[in-house]
Amino acid sequence: MKIYFLGIAGTLMGSLAQLAKQQGHEVSGSDKGIYPPMSDLLAVAGIRVHEGFEPSQLRPAPDLVVIGNARLPRGVDSVECILNQGLPYVSGAEWLGTNVLQGRWVLAVSGTHGKTTTTAMLAWILERAGLKPGYLIGGAPKNFEHSARLGDAPFFVTEADEYDCSYFDRRAKFVHYRPRTLIINNLEYDHADIFPDLNAIKAQFRQLLRTVPGQGCIVAPGGQENVNDLLRRSCWTPVVRVGTTAKAPVPTDTGDLWSAQDAAKDGGEFDVCLNGRALGRVAWPLLGAHNIANALGALAAAHHAGVRPQTAIEALGAFAGVKRRLDVIAEIGEATLYDDFAHHPTAIRTTLQGLRNRVGNDEIIAIVEPRTHTMSLGILQQDLATCCAPADQVVWFRGANIRWDLGALVKACVVPARQFSNMARLVDWVCELPKRRRHLVIMSNGGFNNIYEELPAALRSR
Repeated sequence: MKIYFLGIAGTLMGSLAQLAKQQGHEVSGSDKGIYPPMSDLLAVAGIRVHEGFEPSQLRPAPDLVVIGNARLPRGVDSVECILNQGLPYVSGAEWLGTNVLQGRWVLAVSGTHGKTTTTAMLAWILERAGLKPGYLIGGAPKNFEHSARLGDAPFFVTEADEYDCSYFDRRAKFVHYRPRTLIINNLEYDHADIFPDLNAIKAQFRQLLRTVPGQGCIVAPGGQENVNDLLRRSCWTPVVRVGTTAKAPVPTDTGDLWSAQDAAKDGGEFDVCLNGRALGRVAWPLLGAHNIANALGALAAAHHAGVRPQTAIEALGAFAGVKRRLDVIAEIGEATLYDDFAHHPTAIRTTLQGLRNRVGNDEIIAIVEPRTHTMSLGILQQDLATCCAPADQVVWFRGANIRWDLGALVKACVVPARQFSNMARLVDWVCELPKRRRHLVIMSNGGFNNIYEELPAALRSR
């Protein structure tokens, strides 16, 4: 079958294209703003990608078009061409649920933060246990060559996103996945472009919970009221709780409790405990309390799938992480440059705090493009003003999609702040800083005007 992916460079769509290729289909697609790591993953998979959404790219007509949700509303030329010609089409999430997940033991990872990293952890644990799982990871995992793989039945690990499927299916993607094991990492307000408030997001999660069987398992934090409220109202499945300490508050619905003890300050080591009993110690390159929480969720889900805790703990010791999650991209003189996805104020705060705990008094400068739909609309401005507190200073970059004045944010920041709308000036400012040991954390969920190449090149040349 010839399958065309419209919006192929998105983290979900690019991974779906890889799965379709592995199934033996003839796969191609198109998108705007195609950049690493997905562009590299598609190239490795041998998938032909076109720039833009021209109707001519749909000739000769494919057997099926899989339509993503980003930048693809009614009125886009390719979408109108598909409808006018009567071409078969489906959303990416529906294609995954129908063509890949049907009949498999689905382990799904949901929540506002940490989905990609936790999905990669869980897939790696099952891999090291010899289960050869299928997986779909919304990023580039360092332990695997590809971001998606069919694997062997029965297990399939997938990131489960609450964002809508497409212009013609406004349900959350995860309602198509029907997991047997479900992780809920956390729950906060996000996606302000489609959800008016947190209750609207909870409504989608209630739909998800209705699909988890009574003999399944839900893994959830014990100390997050938004998650607890959701489970009190909408849960028909046994719940296993996780907490970053053995004394974390635990609701009465809990079965087992997975916790961490004796954690290093930077999160690089910690003991794993089940119901207060130490099972082993994780020592790994990741940092931060948020990654300890991600690990506990992955351990609990893997245990539900039959993996011995000691095997899972050993696997985490060899887990290398995911690209664009505080990923070191250059070390130039005394400066270390990082790339971090940074899609939400909470993610910015926890990442910077983890780095602060690791580097001590070294200077940290956060360079942030508030590019997500929620941040670009000016939502969560108060949280943005405080989320960079672990850094010594913050630079805000106003990209073309940002619809509000960052001046008020600069004034409200709890650390020294400045803003730029010109990339060349931002690069010049960084290059003119006094030479000393510092950490430059570039934080964006997009291409950020090619700063990942321009800034290291400028620092090397000067």
